[in-house]
Amino acid sequence: MIRSMHGTGTRSPTRSAGRHPVMTYTLIGVCFLIFLLGPASGFVPAYGTGEALFHEQTGHFHRWGVVPRTLWSGRPRPLATPFTALFLHGNWLHLLGNLLFLFVFGEMAERRMGAARFLLFYVIVGYAAMLCYAAAYPDSSETLVGASGAISGVLGAFLYLFPRARVTSVLPFLWFLPLRFPAWAVLVFWLTLQWLAARRDTEGPGVAYLAHVVGFTLGFLYAWLRFRTPRSSRVSEPAPAATGRTPDEGITP
Repeated sequence: MIRSMHGTGTRSPTRSAGRHPVMTYTLIGVCFLIFLLGPASGFVPAYGTGEALFHEQTGHFHRWGVVPRTLWSGRPRPLATPFTALFLHGNWLHLLGNLLFLFVFGEMAERRMGAARFLLFYVIVGYAAMLCYAAAYPDSSETLVGASGAISGVLGAFLYLFPRARVTSVLPFLWFLPLRFPAWAVLVFWLTLQWLAARRDTEGPGVAYLAHVVGFTLGFLYAWLRFRTPRSSRVSEPAPAATGRTPDEGITP
């Protein structure tokens, strides 16, 4: 079985002055290309169909995904899988959900961090989230794939950096009406849901909620340590310098 790490999404930030978020777009492109060329997409005839395709998919995820039971063996290949698993996705819904969230929140976070630091942050947080999940379930033989540990880190950093930005969200229980909320409210609500789900997680097939919580927490802590301003020098909250708009200007359609 595959435990995936899903994201959910809102609309993308408007384009703003300054550097283009090339690393965000590059990560999206790499994840999409790897999925498209792999057995999970169903687009490559060489993998076969039916039972043959299922066998290829299982072997692919087992080879490149994280299997907690084998991760702690000390062999080099399993220790590399928390990195390779960041670029794998179980199905189209898993892929598109994660990439939508990265597209929405990655741009502004990358503009603030810079491309190189953003990539390093993304990989380290994603790797650490995978490790923490594997440590919590060391005897599990399920395979963990997905970028959501890293993307959750982006969300955590975004919460610290742009808490007053406004996001447009679509809520199913309100008949999918698009509503605008402060980023802090949306992200705290999302984190609460992940935490509650992680507490109920019985290690069955589905979403690795614990990896989401770990990634988010690490992302927030990194942003707090890297970008906090000492109280003695804090006069007023400036607009995000790299975005060209005030914190109250939003992430809009």
